[in-house]
Amino acid sequence: MIHRGDFFGGVTAAVVALPLALAFGVASGAGAAAGLYGAIAVGFFAALFGGTPSQVSGPTGPMTVVMAAVITNAVAMNPEQGLTIAFTTVSLAGLLQIAAGKLRLGRYLVMVPFPVVSGFMSGIGVIIILLEVAPLFGVEGQSNPLRALLMLPKVMHEMQWDSAVLGLGTLVLLFVWPKRFQLLPAPLMALIAFACLSLGGPFDRVDRIGEIPRGLPDLVMPYVSIDLLPMIVGSAFLLAALGAIDSLLTSLVADNLTRTQHDSDKELVGQGIGNFVAGFIGGLPGAGATMRTLVNVRLGGRSSVSGMLHSIVLAVLMLGAAPLAEAIPLAVLAGILLKTGFDIIDWGFLKRVASIPLFSSALMLVVFSVTVFVDLITAVAIGVFVANLETLYRLSEAHLQKMKVGLSREEIPDLTDHEAAALDALQGRVLVYQLNGFMSYGLSRGIAQHFSQFSDHDILIVDFTDVDHLDLSAGLTLMEMIEDATRMDRSVFLVGVQARIEQEMKAAGIYASVPQNDRFDTRPQAISEAASRLHEKPSIPQDFGSAV
Repeated sequence: MIHRGDFFGGVTAAVVALPLALAFGVASGAGAAAGLYGAIAVGFFAALFGGTPSQVSGPTGPMTVVMAAVITNAVAMNPEQGLTIAFTTVSLAGLLQIAAGKLRLGRYLVMVPFPVVSGFMSGIGVIIILLEVAPLFGVEGQSNPLRALLMLPKVMHEMQWDSAVLGLGTLVLLFVWPKRFQLLPAPLMALIAFACLSLGGPFDRVDRIGEIPRGLPDLVMPYVSIDLLPMIVGSAFLLAALGAIDSLLTSLVADNLTRTQHDSDKELVGQGIGNFVAGFIGGLPGAGATMRTLVNVRLGGRSSVSGMLHSIVLAVLMLGAAPLAEAIPLAVLAGILLKTGFDIIDWGFLKRVASIPLFSSALMLVVFSVTVFVDLITAVAIGVFVANLETLYRLSEAHLQKMKVGLSREEIPDLTDHEAAALDALQGRVLVYQLNGFMSYGLSRGIAQHFSQFSDHDILIVDFTDVDHLDLSAGLTLMEMIEDATRMDRSVFLVGVQARIEQEMKAAGIYASVPQNDRFDTRPQAISEAASRLHEKPSIPQDFGSAV
């Protein structure tokens, strides 16, 4: 028996999804039916196999923008099989999502810095707006946002007033629709109102959706050629990653609303199965849809039944209402998409852009600009790369502050009384470098800077006692430091090397360059040996070598 909340949530989500699915299908270049097929397939299978019970999935603005680019590229490279190649890419993206779920990568895919996500999503919102301005005014649109921007003067000159009235009327209604009427979705009300208005009078000649296939969809068998393989694989990775991030972020929203905890890896598998099936039936790729999920949750949807019911209702509507949908003006769909693009833009971040740290705001604006004017893959790659570099720099700086190098307790506070007394007696001839934690390549420059401050000593003690990991780059930097000390006739002692670090030190060549009798288990032993070699025994307690 279907729970009342799941019933109302699923049915209402389907009503909200219908105009968006039609609009996304037309915007992608695959046709309105492709949007409905994608909503049905992804919505049903993501709910059935996914890990977020209250989530409703289907075509989204970001996925549609990427899919439109995939279709444009595929058709340009192979006009006869272009659409088939695009849907093959969708199925491959689904397989990649399934693999990511099985490899338990879900926890990592949401670890994208917020400025990158914000810039990317805002860029997609602007792309949707730029691409839909021309259809809003009854002029044939462009597939490239830059060309669409440059075409705006021509659009204003060639606009069709009948389409402009319908499109702008739709847009105005969507912006002014009262929030208290949320049970009557604004997109559907605008679609019905202006579609009916267009059936007579001066609107007879506006461009419309046209024929929508009835009945079950035809299977689209995969098509791959060697020449197109790089494009297919690259686009599939982008669709898979974008769909995964979009879905898991929506899952977090659903968790907050329902006070539950989703299963990220299971959700990826469900989304992957949905997209895999969507590709085989000629449907758009999809992801967790925030608006539809919010509607479902607010009306009581809590289980996967609501998501599956949403798809079943869409299928029934498609079979029964296809003749009515064929008469919907493209300008009305463009108005709905323009509002969607407006909603995707992260206005909250943009309002705070002047008050947040310069790096975060600059990163967001760079990702935004590259998304709009170059391409989405480059935008994500640049954003994540730059953000990771900044994070690595800050973590390395914080780590370097914890590493101590010096000749006395003033520089190395945790020296014992015996160690401090011994180093004082040695009068600056022994330099101690205390390492710790995860020694990564980000520390290489800092290590070199540490040693540039000390040039007058006879023995260098490198303390590895608290080192958890030593990567090759940091190891090679230490190796260069040891070689420089050796060339200056300075002895180098290694202290406290754990078994797990030995292999990494051997790979860097450190072990081979330091004699066995210059390796010690504890720092007191090393300082005692340094004192012996420098003939400063009278200043060292007799039991110092075994004191610690």
